[in-house]
Amino acid sequence: LCGHLICDKCAKNINRCKFPCPRCKKPIKYRVAMNILEKRIKSVIENKKPELLWILEHDSIYTGGTSYKDSEILDKSIKVIKTNRGGKITWHGPGQIICYFVIDLNKRKKDVKKFITTIENTIIKTLNFYNVQSFNDPKNIGIWVKKKNYTQKVGAIGLRLKKWIAYHGFSINVYNKIDNYKKIVPCGISNMGVTSLYLYKEQNYKNIKKKIIKNFIDNLKF
Repeated sequence: LCGHLICDKCAKNINRCKFPCPRCKKPIKYRVAMNILEKRIKSVIENKKPELLWILEHDSIYTGGTSYKDSEILDKSIKVIKTNRGGKITWHGPGQIICYFVIDLNKRKKDVKKFITTIENTIIKTLNFYNVQSFNDPKNIGIWVKKKNYTQKVGAIGLRLKKWIAYHGFSINVYNKIDNYKKIVPCGISNMGVTSLYLYKEQNYKNIKKKIIKNFIDNLKF
């Protein structure tokens, strides 16, 4: 299993297991990331390359999953990139951490619900290190925090399955502003809010990327 913290300049060398990448602070273009992800999926299916965990950030962009509706676009001036992942519309951008993965469930239990739980537990355990109490919601996939009795989403999950290879990823709002979410119905959920870790609790979230990868790898041992 390869774990990468990587930037655009290193994208061509993503098959090198150099962790962490010394140049990991620049956002990666969404289409570049998707192209790399699709190639890795094919390679994993063919047993030519190992599984992948890939931590990055994107420039500001809106993406729509397979079940999103045009009515969930509140600001018609924005452009939404259609993707093949599950889920609705979300926003990605600087300050938000994204973890893309290509995980072979043939080597584990072929259980999608178990895999989603693994992702949820990874995020919850990571945030717990920073004394942020978060939780999942059986009715609304993702990770949530509560402040003054108001539930807000801090982590989103979207995935797809191909020959029991799970791919796409999850995101965690760390330092990003949340104004961009006002232009959409985030993840199709209109009755709950969205926040970032820093807005929830002002503190230093240093090394959170490394902790995500460590916790995810530990939790994948099922």
